[in-house]
Amino acid sequence: MTAAVPHEEEYRSRFDFAIWKRLFAFTRPYRKDVRWLITFAIGTASVDATLPLLTRRVVDDVVRLGSAIRPLPYVLAYVALATMLALCVMRFIVHAGRIRTHVSHDIREAGFENLQRLSFSFFDQRPVGWLMARMTSDCERLSNILAWGVLDLFWGTTLMTGVSVAMLLLDWRLALLVLAVVPVLAVVSAMFQTRILGTARIVRKTNSRITAAFNESIMGVRTTKVFARERENLGEFRVLTDEMFSASVRNALLSALYLPLVISIGSVAAAAALAVGGHAVAVGTITVGTLIAFLSYARQFFDPIQEMAHWFAEMQMAQASAERVMGLVDAVPEIRDSPEVRARIAAHAASGSSDPQLAADGLPDLISSLTFENVEFRYQDGETVLTDFDLEVRKGQTIALVGPTGGGKTTIISLLCRFYEPTRGAVRADGVDLRERSLGWLQSQLGVVLQQPHLFSGTILENIRYGRLDASAEEIEAAARTVDAHDFVVALPDGYATQVGEGGSRLSTGQKQLISFARAVLADPQILVMDEATSSIDTETEQRIQRGLARVLAGRTSFVIAHRLSTIRRADRILLIDGGRIVEDGTHQALLARRGRYFELYTRQSLEESGRRENDWDATDPGLAPA
Repeated sequence: MTAAVPHEEEYRSRFDFAIWKRLFAFTRPYRKDVRWLITFAIGTASVDATLPLLTRRVVDDVVRLGSAIRPLPYVLAYVALATMLALCVMRFIVHAGRIRTHVSHDIREAGFENLQRLSFSFFDQRPVGWLMARMTSDCERLSNILAWGVLDLFWGTTLMTGVSVAMLLLDWRLALLVLAVVPVLAVVSAMFQTRILGTARIVRKTNSRITAAFNESIMGVRTTKVFARERENLGEFRVLTDEMFSASVRNALLSALYLPLVISIGSVAAAAALAVGGHAVAVGTITVGTLIAFLSYARQFFDPIQEMAHWFAEMQMAQASAERVMGLVDAVPEIRDSPEVRARIAAHAASGSSDPQLAADGLPDLISSLTFENVEFRYQDGETVLTDFDLEVRKGQTIALVGPTGGGKTTIISLLCRFYEPTRGAVRADGVDLRERSLGWLQSQLGVVLQQPHLFSGTILENIRYGRLDASAEEIEAAARTVDAHDFVVALPDGYATQVGEGGSRLSTGQKQLISFARAVLADPQILVMDEATSSIDTETEQRIQRGLARVLAGRTSFVIAHRLSTIRRADRILLIDGGRIVEDGTHQALLARRGRYFELYTRQSLEESGRRENDWDATDPGLAPA
């Protein structure tokens, strides 16, 4: 199945100088290379503009002096100009290459840096592959434009100016005849600008969707094969590629028409100059050398126009890339520190205070209580998940959240972690709205263990250390022992140096979960969140985790979303959540005694687990099955 259509900004403006101004800002750290690039581009154009004058002088002297001409001065002049041209070309290639490489690096880094700051809601509608397309192919196109486009702009402008001046000095009538086509070129360019840009936007948008579909298909290849969905996936993917093909053909056709039109208009101007100039030679008003120089200038005048027309078409296509890349670089997180919080952080940093009891925002670091006050939450599509939700949690309490799927359990955790923010009401820490605290401070106090743990490529030691980058090997081992992961790690051939593979692919789900627990413990968070952390692991691993949980949760505020009710019997409070409200609240024993919905859930689950155990006995040895 192909990826869902991601959220796309729609761009309808014509050529946007503001976007390109923002992009050119990435060249500022490399001003020296830019200056040298411009210098050598102008130098190249100057040599190009000088060569026809030298040719004119040679031709006229040959006509005037015949065999008496002395060729050595002209040969030396040509060698000097050719050497200068070669040096200029070599140097502008070096500097353009440096600019291209550095700018591409900086744009990608800026995009990645901003991605780390963006809120979860940004990623809800944008697949991984879609983001990858922006930071790879789109960035590559832009860096090419910023380097080689700048080069051709200064080379072309200088050459056209030099050629225009030279033609006017040689013969102003012929010069005006050649230059008369410039307004026609401007009209043609304006006609093609909107059309090329429109198709380019479709190409870049579809390319992002194709990359997203590639990524999703690769990630889900096992599911595809299990359900034999290869043919259907191909059909769905073909729709995207056909759309890309159609838009690319239209874009290429427009570009293919634009460039020949420029060449044809230039050829007409050159032909007119030849006809009029030939007559002028015949009547003796200009020399043969002047006519040859003029024809050379007429061709040279349109060379940069053709090159700049090519880059103009490229810039139309690249603007679609620029709009998307800068949209990513400039995206503002929905959830971020308010100006007041940033001011407090700056003031605390300026004070030089080293009080360990104060957080980065100057308020107390210790979290003694958490409170949900009349909280409501709706997603952007309008679906209401929580309504008038109230909850107070004291330091050291373990709060278990149970109930049907979609009841609001994960939303409660997301609001606590400020992955999202309430649409009404407030979540408070010690009476202070979390929106009035530093986001970085809050999330540094959290340890989160998810149902599907994510490990990064690298070793087990590096993945555990991700919880606290300055942790020693001894501290990492202690964290692993706390969650009962040490034994399985040292049993591996390379121990803590074992490579986990991409996403932890070389380890079992249970092993990955134990490592993620150790990572959370190493961070020593004030608040520990476990979202269905034991629902997808085997019974043996669950028992190992249970042995470590008592040590992990001691004195720590924790929230546990549980599918297996047997894992939360020791929780201080169990909240049954349904429809965004607390339906039942109490300890395990108190809720069983109430014989309400929790009692029904627990009884049904206990019977199901008992039946599974009996089936396991029967499958092992029917004679050993319990009577």
